[in-house]
Amino acid sequence: MAAAPAIQSVKLKVGLEVHVELATRTKMFSRCPSPAHPEFDGAAPNTLIDPVVLALPGALPVMNREAVQMAIMVGLALNCSIAQRTKWDRKSYFYPDLPKGYQISQYDLPLCFDGMVSVPAIDEKGFVAEGEPKQIGIIRAHLEEDAGKLLHEAPGGRAIDFSIVDWNRAGTPLLEIVTQPDFETADQVVSFARMLRNICRFLGVTEGIMQKGHMRFEPNINTILTLEGGKTVATPITEVKNLNSFKSVRGAIEYELAEQPRRWMEDQREMGRGQKRTMGWDDVRGVTTLQREKEDAHDYRYFPDPDLVPVVISEKWKEEVRGRIPELPLSRQRRYVEEYGLAAKEAAALVEERDTCLFYEAAIAAMQGLGMDAPRAGKVAANFVLQSGAKRANERGVMVQELGITAAAIARIAQLREEGKVGSNAADELFGLMCETPGADVEVVARERGLLIVRDDAALDRWCDEVIAKNEKVAADVRGGKVAAIGRLVGEVMKLAGGKADAKVVREVMGRKLGQG
Repeated sequence: MAAAPAIQSVKLKVGLEVHVELATRTKMFSRCPSPAHPEFDGAAPNTLIDPVVLALPGALPVMNREAVQMAIMVGLALNCSIAQRTKWDRKSYFYPDLPKGYQISQYDLPLCFDGMVSVPAIDEKGFVAEGEPKQIGIIRAHLEEDAGKLLHEAPGGRAIDFSIVDWNRAGTPLLEIVTQPDFETADQVVSFARMLRNICRFLGVTEGIMQKGHMRFEPNINTILTLEGGKTVATPITEVKNLNSFKSVRGAIEYELAEQPRRWMEDQREMGRGQKRTMGWDDVRGVTTLQREKEDAHDYRYFPDPDLVPVVISEKWKEEVRGRIPELPLSRQRRYVEEYGLAAKEAAALVEERDTCLFYEAAIAAMQGLGMDAPRAGKVAANFVLQSGAKRANERGVMVQELGITAAAIARIAQLREEGKVGSNAADELFGLMCETPGADVEVVARERGLLIVRDDAALDRWCDEVIAKNEKVAADVRGGKVAAIGRLVGEVMKLAGGKADAKVVREVMGRKLGQG
């Protein structure tokens, strides 16, 4: 083999396949309970099975209508066209965790197709940033059934010299979403993956718990090499299977970006028929490992399933499903910025998790119920959730809505703060106390803990005079126009008051005394 020419530049190209376990109560083609539904999570091995799952003679599949509706919801959220007529196909391959020897899937007539989504620009830390969003094409989203699970060690990690199979997952409704190879960076892929998980959770079609395999990502990665002299070549596609964390997705892509040019320099293999590789990801070593040379579509011997009738999606049915779609995360994010004046990063943080977002909106509703206008409520609620709440949630390793405090209690704390009955530090302390005493009366707790502001004008005058007398130079600076220096004096008054004064009122009184009011 001739020596490979030098590589001048490398361009990454990634398409993504995503498998989403739909949280229906029963499986895709049977009335057997599904492990993707919270009610059956953690079931003992091989207990969620029936004759259809085990492919016993005479057992016939019957389509799960709710799974089809969930898939249509996702398709609509991804701006896909919905097929008027779709059908089921058998995808033939033998694997021990697939009892039938084939998987019921969809081949040439997918349920959803030709979609497009905008992925927000993100900064180096992974936060939403200013910039043009990346347009990602959706080739298709089709329904199929999941396989079971092969285990190569016994429960508890005990070594065994054989494999065991758990068929609980076999037959679970699985939505496979396939994108165009439009991604040019690992950051874009991770941003899309996060967004898709959030969309699916907002739609209520999956719990989206990555560690449980509710969503699995499979990037198809190759590079375009520009060689010395200007010629370009495409390296063979590597499909990395069953990634269940964003860290793994990023790691696998970045590893392949570095590795594929090196491989090409050794073997000069280019993209083409029979060249695709299926790889696994070793999270410990941070490398991809070869599993098999990838099959082409004809190797699966697709043909229409004779036991299942085609599915006709009427316009009426499609619109009924569309009516079930709630406001999606990106729409909420834009609304929070426009209506509540939040920064883009604040709004993005609030929609990152569905349950936190709904808790935030419940707090806004509770504040409005106490007479606060919507823009103010949105801003105040965001401050409590992202500051007082996030701080404690991080310390305890839970989500904000799991701290114990209710949306109604947050609204009552906000009301006391707006009325000048508690200061900002006291409001934060009160937030923490309400996490420990859910259901208690907020004002009673504030009074018992001495957090209510004492409205004693004579005492406030005395504290201000005392602080001015002890800090003559700072007071002179304020009188001379250095208004920012007043913050130090306010802080000293707050110490004297033991936190029972309102900083805003203290600032006003101090300003009047120093000729800045």
